Amino acid sequence: MVDTKVKDALDHVRASAQKLHAEISDAAAKRGGALRADLEAVGQKAKAVKESVNGSIGVQNETVKKHLKEAVTHLEGVQKHTTEGVKSTGHAFQTSVRQTLADARAAVQHISEAVAAVQDISEAVAAVQHISEAVAAKRSAASTKPRK
Repeated sequence: MVDTKVKDALDHVRASAQKLHAEISDAAAKRGGALRADLEAVGQKAKAVKESVNGSIGVQNETVKKHLKEAVTHLEGVQKHTTEGVKSTGHAFQTSVRQTLADARAAVQHISEAVAAVQDISEAVAAVQHISEAVAAKRSAASTKPRK
């Protein structure tokens, strides 16, 4: 089975990324100074989620690592666009907000795909263990049968 600590860590990272996406969506609905203040906070939260994802990458298989690395790329985009957004106005500001939201959504998607891959691995490991146990039981039964 996949280590439950690893799965729990990924579930926590996914929940954090989903919360970040929700906060960006809420912030995008605001106007002016309130949105700017929220964007600054979002940039810091994106950095924290990115660090959590980076911390999880080392203990994963290649498929999961690929999704997590893509999530990190999008979280870096969130940071970049929030920084740009805070410094800009008008159309450039709105573009930064839209790009921030799109990157956050993509990060959540990649983290969710990583979680699904871990679950698939866990199910595959459980199936292999079940088959192994069945084969061992048959061998044991065959070796205890009296020979003719």
